[in-house]
Amino acid sequence: MVTMKEIANKAGVSVSTVSLVLNGRDEGRVKSKIADNVRAIATKLGYRSNPLASSLRTGKTHILGFISEEVATTPYAGGMILGAQTAASQFGYMLITVSTDGENSESEEIAALKRYGTDGFLYAKMSNRITHVPSSLAQTPLVLVNATDSLGKVPSVEPDEFQIGYDATTRLVKAGCARIAYVGCLEPMIAQDDRLEGYQAALRDAGLDYDDHLVVNVLNNGPALTAVSDLFDAEHPDGFFCFNDARAWYVYECAARRGLTVGKDISVVGVDNHRVFAETLEPTLTTVELPHFEMGYWAVAKLVSIIEGRSMDDVSRPATTAPLPPIDAPIPAKIHCTLIEKTSVK
Repeated sequence: MVTMKEIANKAGVSVSTVSLVLNGRDEGRVKSKIADNVRAIATKLGYRSNPLASSLRTGKTHILGFISEEVATTPYAGGMILGAQTAASQFGYMLITVSTDGENSESEEIAALKRYGTDGFLYAKMSNRITHVPSSLAQTPLVLVNATDSLGKVPSVEPDEFQIGYDATTRLVKAGCARIAYVGCLEPMIAQDDRLEGYQAALRDAGLDYDDHLVVNVLNNGPALTAVSDLFDAEHPDGFFCFNDARAWYVYECAARRGLTVGKDISVVGVDNHRVFAETLEPTLTTVELPHFEMGYWAVAKLVSIIEGRSMDDVSRPATTAPLPPIDAPIPAKIHCTLIEKTSVK
C-alpha cells in the first residue's frame, strides 16, 4: 500500500504538504505547481486514501445522501443517479441513495443517513417543482435536484423550462410551420407554465400571433387523444410542440388516422428523449432531451463545493449533452437543454 511518506520522498516535499494536497486542503497553502506534481505522483504510484482514517482525522465521512421522492422508480432516475454517482466518485465521495414515499418514510431515511455521519444531502423530485425543504435538512449542506425551495435560498438545479419551449417552437418556425400548436399538460407544474411562456415568446419573436385555440392541455389516454383529434379538425396545425414525448404519440396517432405523414405533412417536437418513444415512433421524434445526468452531476459538484469550501474551478468536467452551468450560478441554476434532431420535422 502506497503511503504519503513515499509520495513525499518522490516529490521532495514534507508529509504534511502531501496530506494537505491529497485531502483537498492545499488551496492558498501549497503552490499550484507543487500540488499538481504531488497529485501526479500519487496517481502514478496508485495511491488510495483510507476513508476511515480520513474521517477520524477530519470529522468528515465523505458520504453523501441522495433523498428522492419516487425518483428511483421513474424512467429518468438512472441518468440523474448516474450523474450524481459520477461526480461523487470523481471527488472521492460515496453516494447512498434512498427513495421515499411520504413524510414519515422521508424522516426515517434522513435520520438513518445522519447516523452514518453523512456530510451533505441531495434532495430530488420526480418532476421540476417548488418544494418545502424538510426541517431535518435545514442545518446541513444541501442541494435540491429538479426542484426549487419555496424561499429560493437553497442551492438548486433544474432544466431551463422556458428555453425548452422557446427552442422547440423556434425549430418548428425554421421548418416553415405557420400554425404551431402546443399540446400541454393539464396538471399545474413549473414545466407547463414556463414551456408555454417559451412557446409564446418564440411565436412573438417570429412575428406569429399567439392563438389560444392552438393550445390544448391534456392528461392522458382516451380524453387526451380526443382533445388532440379535435385540435386537428378545428385548427389544422402544421406544427406541434408537445409537452413531452408521450403526448407526441397522440399527434402521431391522429396524423395516421387522417392519412398525414409526420415529417412531411406536419412537424412534431417533443420533450424528454424518452427511450421507449425514441425507439418506437416512426419517423423518429425530434425532441428536447431533459438533462438528468447533468443535474445529478452538477448537484454533487455544488454540494462538494459547499462541504469543502472550494470553488471547483479547477475540476475537469465530463462531456455532457447539455452544457453545465457554473457552480456559482444564481438560484436556481438552470440547464439549457439540447434539442436532439431526428426525422419528425420537415
